[in-house]
Amino acid sequence: MKSNLFTLLLIVFMSASCQPKAQTFTIETTLGNIRVKLFENTPLHKENFEKLVAEQFYDSVLFHRIIPQFMIQTGNGATKLGKNPSGDGDLGYTIPAEFVPGNFHKKGALAAARTGDQVNPEKRSSCSQFYIVQGRTFSDEELNGIENQMHLTYSETQRDVYKTLGGAPFLDGNYTVFGEVTEGLEVVDKIASVPTGRGDFPLADVRILRIIKHQK
Repeated sequence: MKSNLFTLLLIVFMSASCQPKAQTFTIETTLGNIRVKLFENTPLHKENFEKLVAEQFYDSVLFHRIIPQFMIQTGNGATKLGKNPSGDGDLGYTIPAEFVPGNFHKKGALAAARTGDQVNPEKRSSCSQFYIVQGRTFSDEELNGIENQMHLTYSETQRDVYKTLGGAPFLDGNYTVFGEVTEGLEVVDKIASVPTGRGDFPLADVRILRIIKHQK
């Protein structure tokens, strides 16, 4: 009996050790560091993010759109000039949407920005712009309304998260979530509190200094 139990535990341990570890990054900003992990189930977005980090594309890019209790957005290459950009810093390509039911817009979700449905019915993601959800908490009644309006069904786990931690559930199924914050939610809150002006552009620069890829 003990031998069988030992064998079972050994199999479980070996199986867990063989699972691929999530790739993690530290986003160093002028207001602190945010550590994120990328999801393995959104490989196109993961590969693209890794490529841009390796190319140091995000170094010196500003958070150019901040909406408290919603999200903080960055990744516009044009903001390296340090001013409200007239363009979107587009690199000339988009990424196919990767909607995964278990990836949802809880607080700390890392998701890809995109253009609107009228010009982008396939909901393809921006190649470089992404946002981190700050969000707010939602009641069961509010979640029921979002489910009916968006034709969604939330799991009990998702409901509990939206009611306690918070997020932006109305974005689910419309924008690709490809990672999440593992450390530094307080930095997300700090960035989200920066005063903004026209177009939700922050009045004081909040900049990504660099993004560091960690070894698995």
